[in-house]
This record gives sequence, structure tokens and C-alpha cells, in this order.
Amino acid sequence: LKSHCRARASEPLVIDRSTGCWAPKCTIGMSRAVLQVFEEYQKARVTFVQTVADLATRPQNIDALQNAGVMALLRPLLLDNVASIQQSAALALGRLANYSDELAESVVTHEILPQLVYSLSQQNRFYKKAAAFVLRSVSKHSPQLAQAVVDSHALAALVTCLEEFDPSVKESAAWALGYIARHTKELAQTVVDAGAVPLLVLCFQEPELTLKRIAASALSDLCKHSPELAQTVVDAGAVSLLAKDISHNDAPLKRQVCSCLAQIAKHSVDLAEVVVEAEIFPRILHCLKDNDEVVRKNAATCIREIARHTPDLAKLIVNAGGVAAMVDYVTESRGNNRLPGVMTLGYIAAFSETLALAVVVSKGIPPLKDALINEPEDHLKAASAWSLGQIGRHSPDHASALAEADVLRRLLAVYLHQDSSEDLQLKAKRALKSVVQRCTRMAALEPLLEAPPNILKYVVQQFAKVLPKDATARRAFVQSGGLQKIQEVNAEVGSKLHDYVQEINTLYPPEIVQYYSPNYAETLLKKMDDFNPTGQ
Repeated sequence: LKSHCRARASEPLVIDRSTGCWAPKCTIGMSRAVLQVFEEYQKARVTFVQTVADLATRPQNIDALQNAGVMALLRPLLLDNVASIQQSAALALGRLANYSDELAESVVTHEILPQLVYSLSQQNRFYKKAAAFVLRSVSKHSPQLAQAVVDSHALAALVTCLEEFDPSVKESAAWALGYIARHTKELAQTVVDAGAVPLLVLCFQEPELTLKRIAASALSDLCKHSPELAQTVVDAGAVSLLAKDISHNDAPLKRQVCSCLAQIAKHSVDLAEVVVEAEIFPRILHCLKDNDEVVRKNAATCIREIARHTPDLAKLIVNAGGVAAMVDYVTESRGNNRLPGVMTLGYIAAFSETLALAVVVSKGIPPLKDALINEPEDHLKAASAWSLGQIGRHSPDHASALAEADVLRRLLAVYLHQDSSEDLQLKAKRALKSVVQRCTRMAALEPLLEAPPNILKYVVQQFAKVLPKDATARRAFVQSGGLQKIQEVNAEVGSKLHDYVQEINTLYPPEIVQYYSPNYAETLLKKMDDFNPTGQ
């Protein structure tokens, strides 16, 4: 043994390039062989996670990956001693979870979330970005999965990431917080309680556009649930900052800004006034002409949420030129993008005769009528019917404006259409009733004499009100065939409809009423049969 040791000690020492240390020449080959095994293992892990991450970008591979047990294989790689492997594993998990709620649930059941949350506070910025992506991908599917993310104590780690220097880490964290908050009021409150709002407002002030967009989106997701949550965002000083960017050149940013302001304004008069006081008018009206259709829709939605609260806010919009701008928007838009504009005109017109007249003068009736006729979706037709009813219900002049545009006949057609939804029929009926009761244009009312009894009684009632005061109208009513149609009404004795018909009949000589009665010809024929010219 001593001689063997002396022999080994006598071997020359050389530098092992793999370790950088002095070592006997004979051991270098052995250590290289060992290290090569580890290097190959590392390369295999790198290849595996990168390939899985790439495969997860294509939906057709998802089922095969899931069936192969990819979740269980990726989980230990999140704690790998090689940072790039950790990042690729997190990226692959995020892409898988993003695909479906089933895979997101699998991330939860494999207890991957606690590992991610732990690593968020320990690892580098690349890993933090990937981990936040996984949390976002899990949260987006349902309130239950978002709650699982909250239960894994992710909020504190994500809020801490909002203070990172790297903007991409802030983006990922803000995005994840927004996806958690969007589901329910309770989840949004947990995000607020974690201290996210002031940091999100700070993120919105950063120069990076992507970060500004995501921060505004997250604030919007927080605001939408309740006045209290919206007030929290207001108290953090967000409104004035958001309002400044209404005129920004970046369309995706303007989308989020208008959306967030709308979510704040919708809750109460006070919050709407806060938005208005940030001097968004008339700049937000320019957004109605923006090249981006989502910007246009979100701007219209924001104006709608302000207009609906009080006459004063509606008047402010009118004075800023908002009605004309909104009429142009409704005229140029199609489909669901039309809805906020249609509703805005209805809200403004509902408050007073003067505001309704502003809609009429700005030529708001034709685009609303067009939506009623040509939009395929019943909810858009229903909104148009409601808005038209709000315009015409104030006075005979307002009702005449609708009558001249042939709106009454169109409302009746929508009401009678067999495919119309229950809500559409209800709104068309209410609009017809409110306008007919104000309409003094007999020519516009006569086509409605063929309406069903529940509409007809309001039409006949209006004739009974107007005809006694106007001899010319009474004569025209006979000449146009209106009196004949009245006689053809099959009204039950004792009903209001029957009473209105009798009131109209008393305005004419009995001979004329009898002449236009449905059975008059039969009566004459019977008289002829009974008549004996020879006296025999």
C-alpha cells in the first residue's frame, strides 16, 4: 500500500480544464467521463423543456402532451438548479394552462402554484415573468381557479413584482392581478387589500406603452365591480392620469383608458362627475372618429355611462356637441358597436323635452330607425325601440317627428314579427304606446288601425281625443277609410276599445256610420228583398 501511494504521489500534477484545479494526470480522464454524464443530462433537460414549450404553442399537441403526463414531468423542473430550465418549464406550464380550464386545474392539483409563488421572490427577472404568466393563465378561466391562485399566497408576491425595476416583470404581474380581479367583487377586493392599486397607478405613469396598457386594463377590471372599488382607484389619483391619455396616439392604450373611465363613471353620479371634472370633454368625442373601432366603442360606452345619471350630465354632453357626434357614430357603426351610441341617445332624450329635441334636431331618428329595421340582433332592435320611445313620448311635436319618419309603422312591424324576442316585443309595445298617446298626426296613426287589440286601443283612444277638436281631420278620416276601419273593429261590449269606438261614432251622422258599417251592404240587400215595387 505504501509503495502504491508513493507511486501515485510521484505522478505529475496537471490542471484539469473541466474544474480549473490541479489534479493527478490519471484522474482527469475519469472526472471528464463523470462530468460528461451530467452535461448530457442537463442538455437533455434543456431540450425537453424547450421542446415541450414549443409544442405547447400549437393546440393540436395539447391532448398528446396531457396524456403523456407532462405536468408531473415539468413540476420538478421548476426547482432545477439551471435557471434557463426553470424558466422554460414555467413558460411551458403557462402555455398549457392558458389553453383550457382543465389544464389550468391540473396545474392546481399537481401543487405547482406554491412552487411558483416561492420562486417569485427568489429568482431572476426572467423566471418572475414566466411564473407570473403561469399565474395569469390559471386565473383567467374561472373564479374558482383565480381563488386557488389567491389561496397559494400569490398576491403578495405579484404586488412585490410591481415594484421591480424591469418593466416586463411589472407587465406580467399587473396582467395576472387584472385576471384575478376581473371575476368577482370579492377577488377584486383581495387584490385591493394586497396594496396593488397605488402601484398599478404608478405603473400607468411609466413610459413603456405596454405597461401603461396593462396597468389601465387591470384598474378597469378592479373598478367594474362596485362603487367602493371604483372609489379606491379614484382616491389613488388615477382619473386625472387616465384622462390625459384620451388623446394619446396609441390606439390600444386609448381603448383601456376609455374602458377604465367608463367602469368608474357607471356606478354613481359622484363618480361620473369626477370623470367629467377631469376635462374629458370634448376630447373624448374625438375618439368617436378614431380609426380603431374598439376605441370608438369604448369612448361611446364611457359617454353613455355619464349620460345615464342626471339631466345636468346629459346637458353637459349636449353642450359639448356630444349629440351630433353620437348621431354620426350610430350612423357609421354596425352590429354591437352601435349599442352604446343607441343607448346614449335614448338616455339623453329621456330626461326632458329640450334634450329630446336636441336629438331630433341633430337628426338622431334616422339612424335609430335604421338600427330598428336592419340590425339582425334583437337586443339591438330592442335598444333602438326603447330610444325612439324616449324621444317621442314628451309632446305632440316629438311624436310627430317620429311619425313623419314612419317609425310607428316600423315599431308595429317589429312587434308583430313572429321571430321577435319577448324583450323586443315588450320594448316595441311600450314605445308605440308612449308615442301614440302623444301623436296628433292622424295620417300616421291610421296604418296602426290594423294593430292587435292591446295596441289598437291606444290608437283608437288617440283618435277619440283628436277628432272632436278638428273638423278637417274628421272629414279626412272618412275620406281615407279610417272610419270604415273603425267600424270593422271587433270590440267586446263594455271594453275600453268599444267605448272609444262609440265616442268616435258619435262625431258623425248615424247615416254615415251605418254606411261604413261592415254589414251595411247586407242590410241594403235585405231591404231590396223586402221591397215590393208593385205593392202586391
